[in-house]
Amino acid sequence: MHCDLDTSLPDWIIDYPETTRIFSELGMDCSCAGKSLQYVCHQHGLNPADILQRLKQAVANSESHSSLGPRSTP
Repeated sequence: MHCDLDTSLPDWIIDYPETTRIFSELGMDCSCAGKSLQYVCHQHGLNPADILQRLKQAVANSESHSSLGPRSTP
């Protein structure tokens, strides 16, 4: 994972589309004029480290599900 607190929200979404849901739940404007995750978190009164951890978990969960491969159908 190469996204971090200095990464803009649009870049997070481009690299990890599964994070869109979290940004929406938090009421964050995903375009945000390219502002960093840290900046947007501070603007919303959120702890950047907590949000980063939540995003990393979502990405990890998504990657673990995609590594299972497609389900075979009878």
